Amino acid sequence: MASRSSEIRTGNGSSALDAVSLAIIEQLQEDGRRPYAAIGKAVGLSEAAVRQRVQKLLDQGVMQIVAVTDPLTVGFRRQAMVGINVKGDLDPVADALAAMQEVEYVVLTAGSFDLLAEIVCEDDDHLLDVINRRIRTLPGVRSTESFVYLKLKKQTYMWGTR
Repeated sequence: MASRSSEIRTGNGSSALDAVSLAIIEQLQEDGRRPYAAIGKAVGLSEAAVRQRVQKLLDQGVMQIVAVTDPLTVGFRRQAMVGINVKGDLDPVADALAAMQEVEYVVLTAGSFDLLAEIVCEDDDHLLDVINRRIRTLPGVRSTESFVYLKLKKQTYMWGTR
């Protein structure tokens, strides 16, 4: 029988997901529309218990259930990763990037760049506009380097369960 708790405490006081929560996440990663009854059967819980676990995972920000599209099929013809070097505090630049509609994600990094931003644009002109007029003009941005995607070979959202 599955544990009633959806988390366990680690030695440093932070919480980690238990095996049942991880199994629920894995079921949803395989099919985000899988019925709670089917998930419950796979993980050994009732439909109601799965519903409660999923809601808790959503409320805690552990996961989201979203429709993932291929940008090329919905009118976006250009994707790029932009490496950004910043003078001074990274947070204001990262926040400004995160607020841009074209920016899919922003990460603060250690290495050759201070920040990496993935951008999805309609075409090359749109990409140039975003980089040249919006990113490079942000206060603190020293330099950028763009890596235009030619072909996406793998995209997965199976983190944390295997």
